[in-house]
Formats: sequence, structure tokens, C-alpha cells
Amino acid sequence: MRLPPDTAAATAAAALRVGGMTALTTIDFPGRLSAVVFCQGCPWRCGYCHNPALLDAGAPAGMAWAQVLGFLEARRGLLDGVVFSGGEPTLQAALPGAIAAVRARGFEAALHTAGMYPGRLAAVLPALDWVGLDIKAPEHRYDAITRVPGSGGRAWESLRRWLASGVAGECRTTWHHGLFDVAELHALAARLAALGVTHWALQACRGGAGAALGRGDVDRLAARFSHFTLREA
Repeated sequence: MRLPPDTAAATAAAALRVGGMTALTTIDFPGRLSAVVFCQGCPWRCGYCHNPALLDAGAPAGMAWAQVLGFLEARRGLLDGVVFSGGEPTLQAALPGAIAAVRARGFEAALHTAGMYPGRLAAVLPALDWVGLDIKAPEHRYDAITRVPGSGGRAWESLRRWLASGVAGECRTTWHHGLFDVAELHALAARLAALGVTHWALQACRGGAGAALGRGDVDRLAARFSHFTLREA
């Protein structure tokens, strides 16, 4: 027996492994009051990961998806949106159903992703209102950062698919001069701008990456984008 589409989506969403939730944020989905759902699991092992507890896909879930829905029901009219973050949300087959569930309740939907699954990202883009996409480095630097061969090609393909979709969002890069030098950072900015990125956030790793950039560097980077943000850790 085939389930109706809404029932099928709800059944699929119930399998979403949730590592935790932030009840209210004003910064993770620009212009919206939002909750953040942290999805458990990530196949990459970046040394500067700020959510290492979410890396293990087999770790016990922090809460059930039903609890998330219960919270959202109580926040109708108070919250504007829901952000799916991680970990890596697109790792989970339940993500499309979860996005559908929050949209059915009147919330906008945002996604934070490192772009490791271009096809899965493309599948959910039509249901999203905003995307925060991590581009960690020039493509040839990816394997050393993520410790996964071929990761750069997948991330940059995700970038192209997101840009082609027209969905609003920002590209962001977490940088430290120990990962790649300032010259490569400028080359990265040039490539992003050439591909059509208009919103870029440069995030300093813990350890003072921002101190390695002079005022002139920051100005040159910023000049390539309509919206540029330097975020200090």
C-alpha cells in the first residue's frame, strides 16, 4: 500500500537523528527568528570542527524528532524559521521529509551544509529559503583538511548547484594561515566571485587567523563581493 505523500514524508522524517537543538537564534538564518536543529553525523574530519560531538553518526540521538515537532508546534507565530545544521544534514535520508514537515507547519527552512553530497543538496534546494554553504579551501587543499579523498570536487560541485538554483544564502570559509596562505586566500576569493558568489563570510579559526590579515588584505577581499563579513572567533 502506497502512503499519501504527506504521510510518507512524515514517516521518513521520523528517522531524523537529532543531536540537539537551539531554541532561538537571530544569526543562523539572517533576518529570521529561528530554531536550529543539529543533525547527527558527518563523514569529514576537519581539525577545526566546532561540533565534534556531532561527528559520529552512530552516537545516541540527543532528542527525538517528535520532540522537535512538539517544540515547533508550541512556537507557531513566534518563530519564523528552522535551520538544519550539523554535523552534516544531507548525510541523512530523512532530511527532505523533515524540511517538508517544518514547511507544512508554516516555518521557513534553512540549511547549513559543507556540500559533500551535491545530488542530495540539489534535491532539497527547491524546498529551502536560505543556504549557508561552507567552501573550506581551494579544491586541491580539501583532502588535507577533511581527511577524505575527493572531498573538494564534491563541495565545489555543490557550490555550482546552489548558485544555479537562485536560493538565497551565503558562502563561508573558515581560514587559518596554517591551512593555506594569504595568496591562496585571495585566489579563493577571486574564484568564488567569478562563479557568482555575492555573499561571502570569512571566519577566523580559533588561534587568531584574523591577525594574519592586514587591513589591505581585508579590503581587497571585501571588494570582490556585494556582502562581505569577517567573523572573528
